[in-house]
Amino acid sequence: MAKRLFVSVDLDGLEDAIESVQDRFDGVSGLRLTDPEQAHVTLQFLGDTDPNRVTDIVAALETAVEDSGVAPFEVEFGGLGVFPSLSYISVVWVGVRDGHGDAELTALQEAVENRTVAMGFDPEDHEFTPHATIARMDHAGGKETVQDAVQDDDPDVGCLQVEEIRLKESELGSDGPTYRTVDSVSL
Repeated sequence: MAKRLFVSVDLDGLEDAIESVQDRFDGVSGLRLTDPEQAHVTLQFLGDTDPNRVTDIVAALETAVEDSGVAPFEVEFGGLGVFPSLSYISVVWVGVRDGHGDAELTALQEAVENRTVAMGFDPEDHEFTPHATIARMDHAGGKETVQDAVQDDDPDVGCLQVEEIRLKESELGSDGPTYRTVDSVSL
């Protein structure tokens, strides 16, 4: 049976800070908060994958880390943003402060995508913006509240030492997805 896989940098240790940012959206109509324990930056979504390919994917990720030239680094998370736009919001996220880990995350993402696309996986269909999703908007009931927060608030989330990337499995359930680490690759 296929596994729904993606490659990420997990925000271990920032759960309380993410929950604190989410508090400003508590009870906003149409907004569904994500589990702060599962916060991550997606480097590449692989989708439904034959489990027999996991070993090859991990080897490709090891090569990608080497290709990227990225050593362990610190990332500073903060600020709010949305996808695809303020006029039509589907995702609310916290970002990465400019000059504080965004270049390293981008280098890792490009290297991972190059290696996985060479294996037959689809490239991302949008430009990479390092972020961690904190909420999804199901309907526009509370859109103005979200717009105001994104335009007026600039919360600090905290710093994270990144020492590995992870291959994760996403299991979809009635309460939303649950993520499980399949393997990790050290920087």
